[in-house]
Amino acid sequence: MSVLNNSEGKHFLLIGTPGLEYAHTWISIPISLTYLIAIPGNCIILSVIKTESSLHEPMGYFLTMLAVSDMALSFSSLPTMFRIFVLSAMGISPNACFAQEFFIHGFTVMESSVLLIMSLDRFLAIHNPLRYSSILTGSSVAKMGLMLAFRSTALELLFPFTLRRLKYCQKNLLSHSYYLHQDVMKLACSDNNFIYGFFVALCTMLDFALILISYLLILKTVLSIASLAERLKALNTCVSHICAVLIFYVPIITMAAIHRFAKHKSPLTVILTADMFLLVPPLMRFIIVYCIKTRQIREKVLGKMVNLCMR
Repeated sequence: MSVLNNSEGKHFLLIGTPGLEYAHTWISIPISLTYLIAIPGNCIILSVIKTESSLHEPMGYFLTMLAVSDMALSFSSLPTMFRIFVLSAMGISPNACFAQEFFIHGFTVMESSVLLIMSLDRFLAIHNPLRYSSILTGSSVAKMGLMLAFRSTALELLFPFTLRRLKYCQKNLLSHSYYLHQDVMKLACSDNNFIYGFFVALCTMLDFALILISYLLILKTVLSIASLAERLKALNTCVSHICAVLIFYVPIITMAAIHRFAKHKSPLTVILTADMFLLVPPLMRFIIVYCIKTRQIREKVLGKMVNLCMR
């Protein structure tokens, strides 16, 4: 069975921004700036965490995992974004499409898992600070990282093979600037594994539910502290993580709500929301979470910039 069964060729077509094709050159400018800030910015974060021994602690390792995931998501979406908005090339082969799906959705699951582990890390640090360092050692964090990578790969591994076996007899025009699983599934006219896709989405939402439960437990622990100053100090350690969670989940929930509940949704609104899901988190996490809200990293990054300027 051929991957595509239609008269329009053997490629999917990515639409970019419907109705604004004439402005793709202008749209490419903010998109390019986003990549130019997010990718080098996350490289700087990884360099700072690697070279500064004071950051060789569980939270530093978790931030490393997030930075790697952010960079991987950026590199996964960059080829199609560049082809559409800079080269005006809309075609993408099925194999490239399915490979992009694996990496984008796989690293999305990876980020969700890391954010869950970070919420448990914050709960343990506040609830039982005396045992924190003995429980979260370097080896235990490394094992958790391997488990998260295995979980992400296992959840997404079957998707490319499942999609490759489907029969696509409708038009092959995709309505986004990158491969989105739900978008391609709409083109399939053969039976598809809806239950498996729903299970993967449910795992991500389960992570979010467990994060909320963790913060309810954190809030309960904080309220039991007698001193108001100590309460505020404990909550302040969670601000960076809360920002990271909001930056990650708000676009996902917004996109799901638009698809599910918006009766007269604008195609442009859906596409812009989907683009924000990939472009905004790597950029905002670097600016807000790492450089503004994480004091240790902010000081180290500013120190490196000052040294570079003085040379």
